[in-house]
Amino acid sequence: MTKSPTTLGILLFGATMLIFFVVYWFFSGITYFETSLKVNAFILPVFYALAAFWSVKSHWNTHRMGFREAFKRAFIPMFIGGILSIVSIFAFLNYVDTDAKKLLNYQYVQRQKSELDKEYYSAKKILKHQKDIDELEQKYKEGLQRFDPKIVKGKDMLTASHFSGYFAAILIFYVVLSVFFGAFFRKKTMPEEIIKE
Repeated sequence: MTKSPTTLGILLFGATMLIFFVVYWFFSGITYFETSLKVNAFILPVFYALAAFWSVKSHWNTHRMGFREAFKRAFIPMFIGGILSIVSIFAFLNYVDTDAKKLLNYQYVQRQKSELDKEYYSAKKILKHQKDIDELEQKYKEGLQRFDPKIVKGKDMLTASHFSGYFAAILIFYVVLSVFFGAFFRKKTMPEEIIKE
């Protein structure tokens, strides 16, 4: 298997798109949003962490390296795989299959509403004082206004600015993971080397 961080990044992009299309083809029904959320939270981070680990470890086996090189070897595959994936998924949902985008937006709003309902009913069960119950009712009515059909109609969580925000959050994950691998795989300075200097 290749040891080039760039090639690993392209392979990671391919794996990400394969996972995206598997979810798209097999789960684009009533659980599309939930499944996408779970894949993004639990499966993709594992793939990206393994690619970063492989990129650093495969080079470390034959070449000792400092923090900067280890960081770079971990970060580059994740960054390339991530940026290419984000751009491709954005283009696909916004220009190729806009119905999938509408479905994701609809399911996102429905999930938000069900979360609001769940919080309301669980809080209502435990509240005893009428003042607290009245306050809860008021907050619930205010919360329901966010789901007014006029407001929901224009709701779009898959715009370029939202995708940029998602990628910024993902970049934090890449940086933290790269710092970890950079610190773990960096060349250790031996005490005798310090004395010689």
